[in-house]
Amino acid sequence: MTQTNLPAFIQQMLQPGFYPHEVTEPIQLIQTHVSYVLITGKYAYKLKKPVNFGFLDFSTLEKRKHFCHEELRLNQRGAGELYLEVLPITLSGEQYILGGTGEVVEYVVKMRQFPQEGLFSELFAQGKLTESHLEELGKVVAQYHAKTETNDYIRSFGEVPQVRAAFDENHEQTEKYIGGPQTQLQFDETKAYTERFFAEKQELFQRRMQNNYIRECHGDLHLRNICLWGDEILLFDCIEFNEPFRFVDTMFDVAYAVMDLEAQQRPDLSNAYLNTYLEQTGDWEGLEILPIYLIRQSYVRAKVTSFLLDDPSVPATVKEEASKTASVYYKLAWEYTKPKQGRLILMSGLSGSGKSTTAKYLARQFNAIHIRSDAVRKHLGGISLLERGGDDLYTPEMTQKTYARLLNLGLILAKQGNTVILDAKYDQQNLREEAIAQAKQHELPLQIVYCTAPLDVVEERLRKRTGDIADATVDLLTAQVKQTEPFTDVELSYVITWDTTQPPQTQLEQVIGNWFGLTQVS
Repeated sequence: MTQTNLPAFIQQMLQPGFYPHEVTEPIQLIQTHVSYVLITGKYAYKLKKPVNFGFLDFSTLEKRKHFCHEELRLNQRGAGELYLEVLPITLSGEQYILGGTGEVVEYVVKMRQFPQEGLFSELFAQGKLTESHLEELGKVVAQYHAKTETNDYIRSFGEVPQVRAAFDENHEQTEKYIGGPQTQLQFDETKAYTERFFAEKQELFQRRMQNNYIRECHGDLHLRNICLWGDEILLFDCIEFNEPFRFVDTMFDVAYAVMDLEAQQRPDLSNAYLNTYLEQTGDWEGLEILPIYLIRQSYVRAKVTSFLLDDPSVPATVKEEASKTASVYYKLAWEYTKPKQGRLILMSGLSGSGKSTTAKYLARQFNAIHIRSDAVRKHLGGISLLERGGDDLYTPEMTQKTYARLLNLGLILAKQGNTVILDAKYDQQNLREEAIAQAKQHELPLQIVYCTAPLDVVEERLRKRTGDIADATVDLLTAQVKQTEPFTDVELSYVITWDTTQPPQTQLEQVIGNWFGLTQVS
């Protein structure tokens, strides 16, 4: 669109004199199919186009005003520093005025501008997105979801017919791409899996509703809508225009970045994000429903990319690239439907022996779910993870509850096909024997990773430990040593001893490679 074809108010917004502040020239205009964004240096101004696509209706001035205010309200939750205010654009003679008092012709969301290199997608492209960033993102998204609203109306969007409508539409709209970016087999098997999931997991969807996991979420939480602003992670550009896209399971939100990173061959980063989120929220059961949303997010990315193939104005080279990209996402959606062999790994050892560090390392290597007994115990006790537990949190009864919950989660998730690391002391024979018996009953492979280090090293680690959710201190060490029961001969056949004073990679090569059927993913 040339400048002369632009609306008159946009033409004026491209002039520096329009703004009551200094601008960086030339003012940039970015257009999408639904919006104009003007980049002025310090601030960005976003306007909605008068369009109606069914799922999105900005066709009247009143609707555009409403959705500008919704955009401001909803994005205050995750990026309040960026979203500043809604301003009218008024007309006085032939002059358009920002924030004037005359006849209102349009509304605009005023935002603080941020450098594009702060986007998670850009950081990733530059090789600068780290495991620490993803762990912090897990905490930020957990806090974000804890503050989101839910009520009976919002929860109703978790009903199976509501959820599956989008899946059915996706399949209808992509059938024509069979033989192009996706194969008949992929289409048939992905569709069959999702239909079976909705038919067989009705109770799971009901549980998610009853437990308040259907909330007013972000709705579009991929890496391009997450940015680093200074030292803070902000979640911006959430869905303001469509309730079914926003009133979703919290796992719908989480699935976006997990899928994004797995598509880019970085399961270690997706694992850091997912495990941190689960530990913060205690929603490990959310993994039961996550596969359907991983399929959904991947398939939608494939579908939207496929749409470029129908546009006559798109050059052939761009179409060829789009077809390759869509093919990656169709394949990923299909791969999420494939059954996997689940297994259990029990960590064992004294507090300070390096169990959690080793467990985290193994989780990243094998894309495993890492569940720490410290987190389980605190969620059961109803206290925040960094709050120090009182004596009531460490009674024998509470310890029994913690290990029971830990093993129950391990079995649920391993039966689903996950490798699950149960990170606890496992210093008592009865606790280990119960886990071994349950694993046998459910035909799940099990290993015990026994972490060791010299006592003086263990003591030093406990003295220096800060900012961790574990409460154990050095004065408990003597009692722990006395209480630890040795492995029986039967148990020893499951045990791998891991010296946590040695480099983990060396031991990974020497030991983990011997685990039957266990192959690395990164």
